[in-house]
This record gives sequence, C-alpha cells and structure tokens, in this order.
Amino acid sequence: MSETVQESPAVAEATDSPATDESSPEAASAEVSNTEALLVQEGDIAGDYLERLLDLLDYDGDIDLDVEAGRAVVSIDGGSDLEKLVGGRGQVLEALQELTRLAVQQDTGVRSRLMLDVAGWRAGRREELSEMGRSSAEEVLKTGQAARLRPMTPFERKIIHDAVAAIDGVHSESEGEEPNRKVVIFKS
Repeated sequence: MSETVQESPAVAEATDSPATDESSPEAASAEVSNTEALLVQEGDIAGDYLERLLDLLDYDGDIDLDVEAGRAVVSIDGGSDLEKLVGGRGQVLEALQELTRLAVQQDTGVRSRLMLDVAGWRAGRREELSEMGRSSAEEVLKTGQAARLRPMTPFERKIIHDAVAAIDGVHSESEGEEPNRKVVIFKS
C-alpha cells in the first residue's frame, strides 16, 4: 500500500562524509544532500504513520512520497472513502496533516513542514484559489476598491498572495487573527 522514495547512493554517500571546507561547492552539495535525506526520512516516517492509519480505518489508498520546494510531500489517492479524510473545507485534512507532522517530529526531533494531500483535494483547491486570487485582483484593478476575502487557512492565503503577486498594480496583505485571518487585496 505504501510507496517510498528511495535515497540515491549519491545522497547516502554525501550524508556519510563530512565536508572539510564549509564554503566549498562540495560542502554546499553535502548540505543540500543532508537536507534532502532528512526530507526523504520525513516522508518515509509519514508514509508509515499514514499507512497504519489507513489500515486501522480499513480504507484503501496509495501513498506517494515526494520532495518539492524544500518540503516532504505525501499524497494519498485511490480509495473511495478518502474524501472523509478531507472533511468540510479541508478541516479534517488540516488536522491529519498536523498529526502526521507531530508523528514525524516525535521520530526525528525536528519540526516538520510536511504537506499532506488526500484524494487530490489540495491540488484542486490550489487551482480554485489561484483563479479566485487572479479574478479578485483584476476586480480591484478595475474598481479601485479593496477586496476582503473570507477567512482562510495559511495554505489558502499563501496561494491567494502568490496569485495576486503575479499581477501588476495590486498587492495583498493578511489581516486578523486565526481562525478568522483573511487576505485583503489593495490597488498599488
């Protein structure tokens, strides 16, 4: 049920040999390799944790592990029951991600930034939010009126900020306190 990312021999070799000159290209390469090895380890721990959870729930799902943009990414796909692990507006998914991060932290001693996606929900949500950010920014450009969006999770706000940043003449800020923190888009 679980698929794990295998550490390449170059990564294993780099993590086993210390660099002598920290400013050398070899030292930089070893540091990147050490970071990647830690992320692969995080993914493996998370995959094992989630596989045990799926077994307990008697849910079917394939676990895919990857490393993207400096964080471990774990996806669960394939089972018909998986949408229950997403919940309304991704609330169950957010809680499950936090539990998985804690399981990784317990094993490694390091706080994880692991990203979890279930049944492609985050990928689909990313597309919806990017479009919302673009269209809201274009409306602000047209009317000159600031747009205050509904409260969002940090994941959702980041996507909106990225979409707004791609459009000249507008900028965005977050305001408020969790869980009511929202994005506000202004004309520049």
